[in-house]
Amino acid sequence: MYALVDCNNFYASCERIFQPHLNGEPIVILSNNDGCIISRSYEAKALGFAMGAPEFKVRQELRDKKVHVFSSNYALYGDLSNRVMKILEGFTPNLEVYSIDEAFLNFDGVPINNFHDYGLQMKQRVQKWVGIPVCVGFAPTKALSKVANKIAKKYQERTQGIYVIDTEEKRIKALKWTKIEDVWGIGYRLRKKMVAHAILTAYDFTKPQHEAWIRKEMGVLGMRLKYELEGKSVLDLEPIKEQKKSIATTRSFPKQLSDWDALRERVATFAAVCAEKLRKQNSCCHTIIVMLVIDRHKYETQKYYYNKAITLTYATNSTLTISNAAIAILKELHASNENIKFKKAGVIVTEFIDENKKQLQLFEEENPKHLALMKAMDALNAKIGDRKVKLASQDLQVTWNMNQRHLSQNYTTKFKEILEIKCL
Repeated sequence: MYALVDCNNFYASCERIFQPHLNGEPIVILSNNDGCIISRSYEAKALGFAMGAPEFKVRQELRDKKVHVFSSNYALYGDLSNRVMKILEGFTPNLEVYSIDEAFLNFDGVPINNFHDYGLQMKQRVQKWVGIPVCVGFAPTKALSKVANKIAKKYQERTQGIYVIDTEEKRIKALKWTKIEDVWGIGYRLRKKMVAHAILTAYDFTKPQHEAWIRKEMGVLGMRLKYELEGKSVLDLEPIKEQKKSIATTRSFPKQLSDWDALRERVATFAAVCAEKLRKQNSCCHTIIVMLVIDRHKYETQKYYYNKAITLTYATNSTLTISNAAIAILKELHASNENIKFKKAGVIVTEFIDENKKQLQLFEEENPKHLALMKAMDALNAKIGDRKVKLASQDLQVTWNMNQRHLSQNYTTKFKEILEIKCL
């Protein structure tokens, strides 16, 4: 038996833990640089605010309807997410963290007499120990547990936030209720094709007459999804990925930039963060990619995305080497687009090898002093915090240089911002 545990309105719920007067109030969370709405409470959804709506377009409406607006506080959200996942690990050792607010659990070998009661225990413990409301969906497969979770969340008063698909009758009823666009893994384009092929619900997707079409259009992935919805478990929990295949650091700018010095500073900072993440997972990279993005609403051009890559002859995780390579790439991109203002930039590092398997080169190798320098730099930053030790090409005062006008405190990750309680 599988379960999907999903935190309700996770970002908004995180803000409410430390500001309980916001319970029942409409809340929206904004993306980086306060660009657009990325999360809404149930109350904000009821007021008609759409996901992805640009903040500047709905700013006055947010004020008129007295909606509480917050900038993304990922340090707080990430810490609370880790706490929730640690609690869930106490119910079964078989856990897959699917996203910041979702986790799949497998209960094979765990003796459970009543899954509904067990789900209530999970829900109540997370609520009591962290303060985050969750819903739990149980089913024989991962895809069906997604469907069960949607039902639990949709009808919380009737289900108590827990729904179990444990009979064939419940499975068929749930699939007939689920629209095809709400099925796990079905995107906008696939949905259009399926509607044209008379596949309107998850139950339609499992009908035998559609199998040939699914096999042709979706291949193995489509057939696996079909088997899962039929109650045949073919998707196991994903193993914990200890090492990433690529690392990307990208950010939108508070204002559009064309100035070389400003762009160089941002790219140098992004490269430094990528290098630091590489060292944390004991990896080195061979390839560095720099990208620049134009605001498509400002320019009448067919090309809005510029990128270029460079592959080094040796693997590295040195901030100096990666930053210099990124700046060299930026210089080439900027030279041919000097008059264009960019709204976003990013650095991506890829083609990893383990740090202890790095092969030395005969004719070209980076300065061996970099290794000791990076260790000292990481140690100082770990002790002082906030990446105080930087390259001279970086802004010494600012890390991201983002607009965060509505940022809440880091209640659980910074001692200076810890919650204060006055006892009378």
